[in-house]
Amino acid sequence: MNKIFFTPGPSALYFTAEQHIKNAIKNDILSISHRSKQYVSIHQETVESLKKLLNLPDGYHIGFTSSATEVWERISENLIDQNSYHFVNGSFSEKFHQAAQDLGKNAILDQVKPGSNHDLIAAVIPDNVELIGLAQNETSTGAMLPVADIEALKRNNPNKLLAVDSVSSLPITKYDFSMLDTLYFSVQKCFGLPSGLGVWIYNDKCLEKAQKLKEAGKYHNTYNSLLSIDKFAQKHQTSCTPNVLNIYLLGQVVKDMLNKGIDQIRQEAAYKSALIYNLFDTHEKLTPFVTEKKFRSVTIGVAEVTGGAEKLMSALSDKGMNVGSGYSQFKGKHIRIANFPTHSKEQMEMLVDSINGIDF
Repeated sequence: MNKIFFTPGPSALYFTAEQHIKNAIKNDILSISHRSKQYVSIHQETVESLKKLLNLPDGYHIGFTSSATEVWERISENLIDQNSYHFVNGSFSEKFHQAAQDLGKNAILDQVKPGSNHDLIAAVIPDNVELIGLAQNETSTGAMLPVADIEALKRNNPNKLLAVDSVSSLPITKYDFSMLDTLYFSVQKCFGLPSGLGVWIYNDKCLEKAQKLKEAGKYHNTYNSLLSIDKFAQKHQTSCTPNVLNIYLLGQVVKDMLNKGIDQIRQEAAYKSALIYNLFDTHEKLTPFVTEKKFRSVTIGVAEVTGGAEKLMSALSDKGMNVGSGYSQFKGKHIRIANFPTHSKEQMEMLVDSINGIDF
């Protein structure tokens, strides 16, 4: 029985991914050199499609890394001299703060308890802070920061770089990219691909900052440093051998999303999210972990399960549906339901109906 993975990543493959993988094998994509003309064409096509899907303005660029996790270190090494400020509302935003701290930065921690969120509009950031980091969609807890609040934060801090973790929300979340400086995501969540590829979006201000640090002798000139990534990106290449298959697959899936229409994809996501939270709000044994509705993630629904999550998860698995467990200290206590573009409305309705029919 083929299972449906509602897990928060890796998750279900995008529904066209299998055919694209077969085409990649048929056309020897897995064996080509990353310096070949064929690869350059694939790289360029993927980047141009992504820019179109996300409506990226001029002055914003795309590079590839091994994961979004890697970007935490690259940002810390290449965009921060001394001081950064981190809004932490869960495990992944906390890990970015820890990465900056481990690399010797004065990484200021602004932490709230899991399941809650910050008031970005009222936040006061010290003048000496160079970069602000936040997770728009905290995958561990299902807490989401509204884009309007992020934009207000940027307006209040125009001279500080703003770095956004959108690992589990892009392309569902709609951004005005002119209101942020750098954003990163991985492909194994909303884009429905195998894990092993991070995408780093950065603007000219980031490049200028990296260049200033380099001139001051404060820049980490590693193989995958920002300036190196950008140097090769201008030639539609990467600084080292990349995940060629996933870059190809990403380009194909993004074209599929463009053909379907991003507005329709976002409308479907809103409908499915409403199903999830209605379930959480009405089921006697499920309680939405994020209580304030404006902070509830569209793409990751998290609920506390009375009596523990194992019985429910096991029963769903027997029916061919896998949902995610709670993260870290919430393992066995929460369920996490992914609402990604590959999950159809019918699949989400079936999941909700199944949970309502299970005695747990």
